[in-house]
Amino acid sequence: MFFRGISKVSVDAKGRFSLPKLRRERLLATGVNTVVVTADPARCLLIYPMNEWQKFEAQIVGLPNALPAARLYQRLYLGYAAEIDFDSSGRLLLTSELRDYAGIDRKATLIGQGNKLELWDVERFDEQSEMWADELKALPADEVPEFIQKLNI
Repeated sequence: MFFRGISKVSVDAKGRFSLPKLRRERLLATGVNTVVVTADPARCLLIYPMNEWQKFEAQIVGLPNALPAARLYQRLYLGYAAEIDFDSSGRLLLTSELRDYAGIDRKATLIGQGNKLELWDVERFDEQSEMWADELKALPADEVPEFIQKLNI
């Protein structure tokens, strides 16, 4: 499963939202009925199909607990992680803790990120995307990693 693209979604008062139909159908067609939603340091939510989450979780759990930075990542990613099943209407129910963390109320932006999706509060995403565009424009050419320079864009 590979996620790409951007779409707006509505979140109801209970915290339920639907993935766009094509994304949901592709996900369900692979036999995935459960996703894991967790917090990201950028104050958005990450949505992983269960099989992708298990790979990521193994990496996070494997970090050395003696390192304070590793514990911070474990607290964030594992502490906020919630297994969520699609309901009979094909919706996902976000916990109040996840919604509060990301500041998501009624409208959200969903963007594909390869093996996962990001869910953002609409206003926060709009602000961040403007900042990202400005940062890219201002980035000195000698600071662009070589692997990016080689991309055929």
